[in-house]
Amino acid sequence: MSHHLSGPQLRSPMDDARLDLTDLFAFTVPGGSTVLIMNVHPIAPAEGAHFHPDAVYRINVDTDGDHQADVAFSFVFSPFEDGRQSVTVHRATGVQARAHEADGQVLFRRVPVELGLRHEPPVSESGRYRFCAALRSDPFFADLDGIVRDFQWTGVDWGADKNVLGLALEVPDAELGDQPTIGVWARVSLRREGRLISVDRGAHPSLTAYFNAEEVKDAYNAGEPTDDWATYREPWTAVLQHTGGYDAQAAEQALHTILPDVLHYDRSAPAGYPNGRLLTDDVTSARLAMVSGGKVTGDHIGPHTDLLAHFPYLGPPHPTPPAA
Repeated sequence: MSHHLSGPQLRSPMDDARLDLTDLFAFTVPGGSTVLIMNVHPIAPAEGAHFHPDAVYRINVDTDGDHQADVAFSFVFSPFEDGRQSVTVHRATGVQARAHEADGQVLFRRVPVELGLRHEPPVSESGRYRFCAALRSDPFFADLDGIVRDFQWTGVDWGADKNVLGLALEVPDAELGDQPTIGVWARVSLRREGRLISVDRGAHPSLTAYFNAEEVKDAYNAGEPTDDWATYREPWTAVLQHTGGYDAQAAEQALHTILPDVLHYDRSAPAGYPNGRLLTDDVTSARLAMVSGGKVTGDHIGPHTDLLAHFPYLGPPHPTPPAA
């Protein structure tokens, strides 16, 4: 499943759903802006879901192709009290962007988080920036039961009734460098005993579930994209040789699409995975085709129809808490 349950044994990192990155999206919109969306908290309940107050949620942007953050947007949250929570959004550049701390310019300060069932969540504006943090419908779609049952498709979309916590940010294009191509990845870090520890990170969907052994998932979540090729080229090549019948050269060629784990997006071309990612992109089918060497081309599940046509684009949350 996309990036849901990305800790060992198909559990949330630190066994805490609030720290579980589920998806990352990047696309442009009319008016010269780029939308970045980071979702967390898989299977979020309709009541009581909230962000971790000791975490730093972050979207990193590489503007020069070296797989290091040149611009970073960090989101930090107040304690959850009386059913309410607020968030402050920072924009860091340069050296500050490469640290995991929330630092730099404050774009939004103590903005209320919408944790209720509103169809249209409130949107905050600061100059040409727009921002929303809210409980929303999970846009991820896949026949997970069919995948588990050796591709005997059930026709049931696992994500059809699920919720997540969404962070949507609309950014002026000029704030992301003067080159059309950017690289994007998300990270969740947790403060423990005075230290900030990276507990989840990712960009491309469904990587850790298919490629990482259980004993390396924590290390992967703590890692940096600049180390990905050296660290994971050999074990992931072996995975593709086993699952898809690739030879070593073909496997390495395929891995160049997803390693380092940075979502590349040429903003001069239409968005569509793996060039950025839209909420309607069929990433499950793309990953199935990749790992199977083209033998499995899709799961026959289409995108959700509850998406908004305008910011923050994520659909309204489902009122009934889904069964875990």
